[in-house]
Amino acid sequence: MPKQKTRKGVAKRIRITRTGKVVRGKAGRRHLLSNKRRKRKRQLRRKTTLTLADSRRMKRALA
Repeated sequence: MPKQKTRKGVAKRIRITRTGKVVRGKAGRRHLLSNKRRKRKRQLRRKTTLTLADSRRMKRALA
């Protein structure tokens, strides 16, 4: 049986922490930044974790 390939689009967007959580960047920080307040842009810099159901799907896509 051949090896399962990694979904490269997923691999570029998410990261798995040492505890097994799946971390992603927040949406909304690409363009139209002049309209957004400083606080909002600063908070968009942070990473966020995926829900349990989504993290299972993402781990399966990476395996």
